[in-house]
Amino acid sequence: MKKTLTRLADGRELIYYDSRDDTVREAVDHRPLGPVATSSEIRHDALLGDAVAIASHRQSRTYHPPADECPLCPSRDGRLSEIPDSSYEVVVFENRFPSLAGDSGRCEVVCFTSDHDASFADIGEEQAALVLAAWTDRTTDLAALPQVEQVFAFENRGEEIGVTLGHPHGQIYAYPFVTPRTDLMLRSARAHRADTGRNLFDDVVARERAEGTRVVLEGEHWVAFVPYAAHWPYEIHLYPKHRVPDLRTLDDAAREEFPRIYLELLKRFDRIFGDAEPPTPYIAAWHQAPFRAEGRDDFALHLELFTVRRTSGKLKFLAGSESGMSVFINDVPPENAAARLREVASK
Repeated sequence: MKKTLTRLADGRELIYYDSRDDTVREAVDHRPLGPVATSSEIRHDALLGDAVAIASHRQSRTYHPPADECPLCPSRDGRLSEIPDSSYEVVVFENRFPSLAGDSGRCEVVCFTSDHDASFADIGEEQAALVLAAWTDRTTDLAALPQVEQVFAFENRGEEIGVTLGHPHGQIYAYPFVTPRTDLMLRSARAHRADTGRNLFDDVVARERAEGTRVVLEGEHWVAFVPYAAHWPYEIHLYPKHRVPDLRTLDDAAREEFPRIYLELLKRFDRIFGDAEPPTPYIAAWHQAPFRAEGRDDFALHLELFTVRRTSGKLKFLAGSESGMSVFINDVPPENAAARLREVASK
């Protein structure tokens, strides 16, 4: 992998990731951009003990542009975009409308491919491996920033999720604190260790593999299953079989197998509701250990993939119980979801 760093016209960092070492990236951003103005502020909720990012500048961010004005496509035919070059493989750049900035963290955009009409499931194993390398490299670099406590790489896909740019892309949030969800996992892991002397994540994965009814796909180095207490109608958790705390510590064998496993899961997601339905909206979220938190070595890197669509033409809305009290009600039994996801395997 070759990594090329450059700057956009307003000073934001942009990084090209290429599979060939002889690739040359010399394009310059000629747009007349002024400096990025952000108003990110972290406020702490005294009752819940969590944090909220206040980012009013995001009200003016780009919203559903036509395909011929997509800011994530390469700069071609006289049209200038966020990516100065006329082609690219994988690109990461600082978000112009970040939720977190400066002492409040950092937000980046990850473009998985230059093909506007593709999806992650379409990009092929070599390209998916390059995306994994980019996620890992960004985790490494962001971990070195003194204000960053945790790195979260994720993809939102589909308007139902709230996506405002149709080009296949994801984001990376570098938080200046440990997120509430991760903190809860760490507390559960510490309690489990104190009670049993064992690792909670290892026990969860061992239980799913032993019972088998919720396992969706298993390779030599990865296992994917619908969790016993799934919150979402169709939800898959993907774990490396050798527990590691974050992307930086994955071994070569797991890296090599990941593209095949992950692309198959994404293809199955698109088949859940049949060919007549539009592509399945989803969120794909990497859970990594915070860099300095107690119990970091007990944490297990994993990816959670889920959709807000509960059946054909119907969405799972977070209503009173979920939004008001954080108690999820799932209409699809996890065993049924796993059976369906096995049923739609690639032939």
